[in-house]
Amino acid sequence: MYPTQDFSDSTRCDSLATTYEGRDPQLLERVLPFVDYIEVTPDSIAEFHEERAVIPAEAIRELEDIGSDAGIIGHGIGLSIGTCAGYSEQYLGMLDQLMERLDVRWHSEHLGYVNVDGQHIGTMLALPRTEQVLDMICERVAAIQRRYPVPFLLENIVHMLPDYPGEYSDAGFLNTLASRTGCGLILDVYNLECDAYNNAFSIEHFLDELELTNVREIHVAGGVIRGRFKLDVHSRVTQPSTVELARRVMTQAPAVGAVTYELLPEYVSKLGYAGITSELVRLRKALMN
Repeated sequence: MYPTQDFSDSTRCDSLATTYEGRDPQLLERVLPFVDYIEVTPDSIAEFHEERAVIPAEAIRELEDIGSDAGIIGHGIGLSIGTCAGYSEQYLGMLDQLMERLDVRWHSEHLGYVNVDGQHIGTMLALPRTEQVLDMICERVAAIQRRYPVPFLLENIVHMLPDYPGEYSDAGFLNTLASRTGCGLILDVYNLECDAYNNAFSIEHFLDELELTNVREIHVAGGVIRGRFKLDVHSRVTQPSTVELARRVMTQAPAVGAVTYELLPEYVSKLGYAGITSELVRLRKALMN
């Protein structure tokens, strides 16, 4: 049975999660014995018909069949909570379908935006850390919290462009957002490593300032280096530095509900089912024993 997790009294995280994008029952069967949660992205399992997005009944049934073998957590990529004109109602429609049929323990999104003037820009960009943007995001978080009765988390993302001048540091923005709304945070430690590699970002200063009691989930992944950039492409096993950073955060973040290993579906065949399960075993041993 997966644990009931409300984050309120955690002292040590012993729950491991991994991503599942649907349409690969053999993968699901192989990973279930090794995880406590399955991370589902509504955008990835939906089918799009003109302006309407529908999660197929067979995709829902597949997740329902997990039963007590693992809990379900939702993790979106298309909400675009930072788009000035408003976040995506299409994404919320997909999430509605998921919430109606499944016992989603908590759900999350990235603290950024992917849509501009109604067009998907092909990547995800970080927000200006200004008071005006913070007010906007807090209002949207509150609306999402009213809509769904389960915890909502926001994740730090990689900074692809130079930062717009703002009133807050990276950690200060997250601290204030969590304080004002009560939402939790996902700390993607691989994203921190990407920023450190690409932008001389100080992980030390960030972690010293961040209120780690707000961190409810940790993401780990492995990516690639292209030219002078370390890319947030979930395509490899985690590197020792990433595992060590996750372990360090876990010792100081008492309310973490799960550590999630993320892998894009197009790289499943490259690692192989055996390689993925071996990685899950390695992560549990490194982080939870």
